[in-house]
Amino acid sequence: MTRIQPSASPTTPRAWRAIAALMLSLAVAPAALADEPTTPPAATATAAAVAPAAPAAAAAPAAAPVDGQAVSDVEEVEALVEDTSLGMAHDLSPWGMYKNADVVVKAVMIGLAIASIITWTIWIAKGFELMGAKRRLRGEIALLKKSATLKEASEGANKEGTLAHLLVHDAMDEMRLSANAREKEGIKERVSFRLERLVAASGRNMSSGTGVLATIGSTAPFVGLFGTVWGIMNSFIGIAKTQTTNLAVVAPGIAEALLATALGLVAAIPAVVIYNVFARSIAGYKAQVADASAEVLLLVSRDLDHQPERAATPHMVKVG
Repeated sequence: MTRIQPSASPTTPRAWRAIAALMLSLAVAPAALADEPTTPPAATATAAAVAPAAPAAAAAPAAAPVDGQAVSDVEEVEALVEDTSLGMAHDLSPWGMYKNADVVVKAVMIGLAIASIITWTIWIAKGFELMGAKRRLRGEIALLKKSATLKEASEGANKEGTLAHLLVHDAMDEMRLSANAREKEGIKERVSFRLERLVAASGRNMSSGTGVLATIGSTAPFVGLFGTVWGIMNSFIGIAKTQTTNLAVVAPGIAEALLATALGLVAAIPAVVIYNVFARSIAGYKAQVADASAEVLLLVSRDLDHQPERAATPHMVKVG
């Protein structure tokens, strides 16, 4: 009987080779995992931060116009604050407005201030002069009323410079010059004329200085208005140069200009009032002077009536 020997299977070496490769791969894998570098936590956090930054970077161009508009708004607010600070930097007191005013406006203000000083000086000086003259004249009129003759009145009014002395001695001079006159009415007329001239002269002397008050009262408002117009014109020129209509910038110049009008009224109103007061007072003084003149004229008429009648000189006519 023939033994048949079994032959080796050809797939056996291949199986062994596959098993060896599997074992080798299992041995090499842990070493490869050990050699691979690990990522630190900081890098992980950086990566997480970079991830949201990408949308923010994408949104930055869209937000740029909004930021530019905000910057422009801030600049406008700062400019407005600066303009307001410029306006508030002006000293709005009367002295401050005078110092900041234009040269022409300053000249107007100085002229109006001088006019106001002149007004009050005339008021004080002329007021005392009128009061003293009226008081003296009342005493002189009482003295003339007590006198019976012109000679007696001249003895009482012996103080030179007084009105009674001037009236009495002027009347006596005319009577002495008309001593040889035949008509008494002619003497009275001449004495009356001389007394009227003295009354008019005393009124003119007492009225001296009041014409300045009339001039100041009538012209001061217009002078102040000229300063105001000039100042407002300069304010509008400033508006054109600065190219702003902010009231805080324009108001100081306009206030300085209006101060000239205020000074004009301050100078004019007292001048007009004082002039009217002096006009009434001087009219009363002239009335008192006229009363004193009438008393002197009465004394002259009385003296003429007491003189003896002159004999009429016959008027001879030559015939043929």
